[in-house]
Amino acid sequence: MVASSVGDTLPIQTNPSSQDRVAILLMGYGEVEKYEDFANYNEQALNLLTAKFAPVPPWIYPPLAKLLAMFDLHEWGHLHGNFISPHNQIFEAQRQGIEEILQKKWGDRIQVFKAFNFCAPFLPEQVLTKIKAQGFTKLLIYPLLVVDSIFTSGIAVEQVNEALSKLEDGQEHWLSGIRYLPSFYNKKEYVKLLAHLVKDTISTELGNSHFPSQIGIVLMNHGCPHKAKGFTSGIDESQALYELVREELIYQYPLISIGWLNHDTPLIEWTQPNAELAAKNLIELGAKAIIMMPIGFATENHETLLDVGHIIHHLQHRYADVTFVQMPCVNDHPQFLQMAASWADSQIEALLSQTPLTVNPQLAQVKASHQHHHHH
Repeated sequence: MVASSVGDTLPIQTNPSSQDRVAILLMGYGEVEKYEDFANYNEQALNLLTAKFAPVPPWIYPPLAKLLAMFDLHEWGHLHGNFISPHNQIFEAQRQGIEEILQKKWGDRIQVFKAFNFCAPFLPEQVLTKIKAQGFTKLLIYPLLVVDSIFTSGIAVEQVNEALSKLEDGQEHWLSGIRYLPSFYNKKEYVKLLAHLVKDTISTELGNSHFPSQIGIVLMNHGCPHKAKGFTSGIDESQALYELVREELIYQYPLISIGWLNHDTPLIEWTQPNAELAAKNLIELGAKAIIMMPIGFATENHETLLDVGHIIHHLQHRYADVTFVQMPCVNDHPQFLQMAASWADSQIEALLSQTPLTVNPQLAQVKASHQHHHHH
């Protein structure tokens, strides 16, 4: 952890042009590590995610969350031998790696904090309370998620805004600057890393056993609903990411398909083809091996592990002569951590060099009230 003083006596020597310190809020979903937390996790997810696209009345959230928790317990506990998702552990490795790289350049003026959308004790409000207590004055919101939409990065901003309102201090807010890092779906270095990992896996796992034209590649994105109460659901960004990675691979491996990892919710039209159908389509075109690569997730989670595992299990029963290879996310790959840290550099520089922003939260209420009366 970064201390606010050296030996608790001497203040840290920083650039004279800025005594500000930047807290980087690295945000992910988080996943449960104890089965009794399933219901709470599901209720958070229903409130923040499902409510934006499914016609579910709020009163049904608590009982529905408990019902879903029973299914989760059956799947994670009974079907998968008390599975515990590695997501939180990997996310912490990502946080540590990014912080280590950034502090080599910026020193103690920056610190990377993790926040989970659905998991205490790392909910955004809880983490921002610590950031405030440690004397940080600038904030960089950094959702470590590939798809930038109201369903992923959007709920990160929603939770930060709610927390900032609760952490107000009279007439002058303690924060004097906020910046945001949008999705990296179109970053060249990220796209090239994904393609490189696919090629390496093919070389290692399949060797000389298949012609390139017989290797099918399913590039998996987070599923998106087509109609979402007017919200942007991330389809455009996910599709663009797929096209960029496909362009890197298709001249060597012509059988490539997008595969959406959907949550099959009743009455909701989801992106197609789903990952299982995508694999079937490639097999029909002559694929003797299928590579399943998650490109729409930066961190391993139960979807990339359990859901993809189920898909492969179903396909193996039907296509016994086809080889299936399940690839991991980029996770804490050194190249990924290096690029993830570099994307933050320009925003840190902007926060440290810009004139402090003085925000009086009470003025927002006054202006809104005045506008309301003026309109009437």
